[in-house]
Amino acid sequence: MSNVTPGLVCAHHHLYSELARGMPAPPEVATNFQGILEQVWWRLDSALDLEMLEWSAKLGALEALESGTTAIIDHNETPNAIEGSLSVIADACAEVGVRVVTAYGISERNGADGAARGLEENRRFLAEGGNGLVGVHAAFTCSDESLAAAAALADEFDVGVHIHVAEGPGDVDAPERLAGLTNDKWLLSHCVYLPTEHDLRGTILHNPMSNLNNGVGYANPARFSNPVALGTDGIGANMIESFRLAYVMQRSVDVTVGPDPAWSWLETGWDLVPEARNDEVVWSYDPMDPWHIAFTSGIHPLKVKVDGDVVFARGTTTRVDADEIRAKAREQAARLHARL
Repeated sequence: MSNVTPGLVCAHHHLYSELARGMPAPPEVATNFQGILEQVWWRLDSALDLEMLEWSAKLGALEALESGTTAIIDHNETPNAIEGSLSVIADACAEVGVRVVTAYGISERNGADGAARGLEENRRFLAEGGNGLVGVHAAFTCSDESLAAAAALADEFDVGVHIHVAEGPGDVDAPERLAGLTNDKWLLSHCVYLPTEHDLRGTILHNPMSNLNNGVGYANPARFSNPVALGTDGIGANMIESFRLAYVMQRSVDVTVGPDPAWSWLETGWDLVPEARNDEVVWSYDPMDPWHIAFTSGIHPLKVKVDGDVVFARGTTTRVDADEIRAKAREQAARLHARL
């Protein structure tokens, strides 16, 4: 081992949520996961416009590079700014120098028209050559017709579907709703309430910090036969931090386990975005071995190359002005928070 690794992959992100930090308290204190969705996230995503989304994505990409993450699998939900949103995200990440695979998460929580427009945004982006998937928020906010349409669109473009599955108790019937639709290209995020024995195909995306924050429980992804990858669910893109938390969470239910399984989940990200294997991160710690990393805080990148180009060095980005991005993001966050 050495202090050099490929670029890390965040297998489940919500770049639209970067401006949420510091947002006003919700009208009511949420006491369960459904309440958190309704009082926090669905209010926030409905207030976003494309300008806010641009700077939120740039901030997320900037912070990804600062933590050695060169590839993000994004899941966008901006119901009042659907058209063009995936291109905004892709362009923002490209400007910073981060790879992104994005999708619009269709949902009928605001009516059938919203799902149709979201499906069309996925189609437009893919048809124009965008690096994307087909997004679905979750089975419990979509009709069977919308789920089937999303699966068909993904098959048409030979890509997967990126969907939240059984994150909370309100989505426990997801396995039945999705029966016969999934394939190995699908990305199944969270899966906290997914039965160990199930018929869903695809990679399970484990988001330990988000699951703790939302109080939904521990997914214990080692119990599944599916491949497992690590994500953040929008809480930054520090995959070293996600790996360390994934390890100790698994350790909390199985004291015999070491950090190798959690590290293998991190490595699965390279199967999902193979291009990231060609990126290079020089780290502040040597060796970058899971048994060292699991017990060492403060590890950070010294240099990051994406596709052969240096995009991060000497503590900052090379393609963009990090201070400008943070200043513009603060301005957009103020606009967003005023709407809430």
